[in-house]
Amino acid sequence: MSLCKHCVSGVRHEGTPEGTFEEFGGVRSYVATPTVDYPKDKAILYLIDIFGIDLPNHQLLADDYAKNGFKVIVPDILYNDPAPVDALDAGSNWDFMAWLSKHGGETVLPVLDKVIPALHASGITTIAILGFCYGARPAFDLAFNNTVSVVVVSHPSLLKVPDDIEKYKAVSKAPLLINSCEIDMMFPADAQAATDKILGGGAFAPGYERTYWEGCTHGFSVRGDLSDPKVKAGREGVFKASVEFLIKHL
Repeated sequence: MSLCKHCVSGVRHEGTPEGTFEEFGGVRSYVATPTVDYPKDKAILYLIDIFGIDLPNHQLLADDYAKNGFKVIVPDILYNDPAPVDALDAGSNWDFMAWLSKHGGETVLPVLDKVIPALHASGITTIAILGFCYGARPAFDLAFNNTVSVVVVSHPSLLKVPDDIEKYKAVSKAPLLINSCEIDMMFPADAQAATDKILGGGAFAPGYERTYWEGCTHGFSVRGDLSDPKVKAGREGVFKASVEFLIKHL
């Protein structure tokens, strides 16, 4: 399965990131730390889309989660080879499929196999996952292994529905929130409905929720055009729902 055109479109958000860069298991990572007291044994592992940890959007969003009392680690799961930022620009001729051929989902877990033990060694015992677009695939893989305690994915890519959803129900113990939207080739309406049928209505005991944002397109919660009122409301709604879900389950 490939990604969609909306995976390589969007708007860069402006602001000054407040976090720092550290290494975990030798993996360069952006770290956002709360300025108030917070549980030192808990953290969020934030899995990025294809634009990498240096995209300001990711850093600013990680900072926002930290302001709500969560330590956030954003590891470089792309081996310092993200999509170029100018791929967001109109008329970009960047070769997306050539890039994707080097960054299949199987390339991410070896990075996380370095990061997660390093987090444990630092005293972090409970990990939640935020997975955006490309990052949703490894989020599910970690949930299958019960490596993480909570999973939140937004406009997920590279999932196989219903197979991955049925497997999640069968083997994972991590409560799951999926933030979905109206226009999404990677997680379209039929996949959303199939997921609800498998996990909804109390069928998944650890907990399942799905939000839906009308007028929003794949990628909106990270790279959406905030001048569009529906996109702005969707982005803010995803953030609020995610924070509340994390507070409830982490």
